Amino acid sequence: MDDSLVREIKTNLEIVQNKIEKAALKVGRDPKSVRLIVVTKSQPMDMVKAAIEAGAKLLGESYAEEGVNKIIALENESGLEWHMIGHVQSRKANLIAMNFNKLHSLDGIKLAIRLDRFLGESGKELPVLLEFNVGGEDSKYGWQASDPNSWTKFLPEIKQILELPHLQITGLMTMPPFYDDPEKARPHFSNLRMLRDFLSRKFSDANWEELSMGTSSDYEIAVEEGATFIRIGQAILGKRSPRRG
Repeated sequence: MDDSLVREIKTNLEIVQNKIEKAALKVGRDPKSVRLIVVTKSQPMDMVKAAIEAGAKLLGESYAEEGVNKIIALENESGLEWHMIGHVQSRKANLIAMNFNKLHSLDGIKLAIRLDRFLGESGKELPVLLEFNVGGEDSKYGWQASDPNSWTKFLPEIKQILELPHLQITGLMTMPPFYDDPEKARPHFSNLRMLRDFLSRKFSDANWEELSMGTSSDYEIAVEEGATFIRIGQAILGKRSPRRG
């Protein structure tokens, strides 16, 4: 283990946590209501181990096979939570259902049905967040939700997912457009929060508590707008290695 790397990551974690606390207190929130996911996607195993040694417990992956390989390699590490935060192809639903603690990026009924089937076969349940595209970008996944006037269009699918017995919806996730000025992301975070409130009124028996939003470039704004999960990679671990394949 590279002790200097562990110290560097620990310092970065403390910096991020301090900024989370400051942003939360600024708007009257309990800092403990915000959970930090350290994004380890595309990072080599020595970096992941150093992050764990530095105190990271919630780890975020975006690619199913890569994430599963890390989960298996680190199965003896106690107290870890593995969060799938990237797009999931429906043909890889089984990998997610069998290995991850939470899915942040459920973006369609086809994936939901396949997940529910695999979970049912193994007697498991999986907490999930529904992904919404609040920025209107064609390159982003999720239900299109940039226009509040269109929100009623996806209600039938949401209702169908809520009826699946092995999926536990716990909130919403989004990835807004990237801006050099993080303040420009605020309307998108606010939009997701308002969408959460809209769904809470439509499906009052469901749990809509969580908002997964905010990355290294804009997480302080996300916290001010109500994020309960933020997903931080570069600000803690540095730039990722190029992904092969």
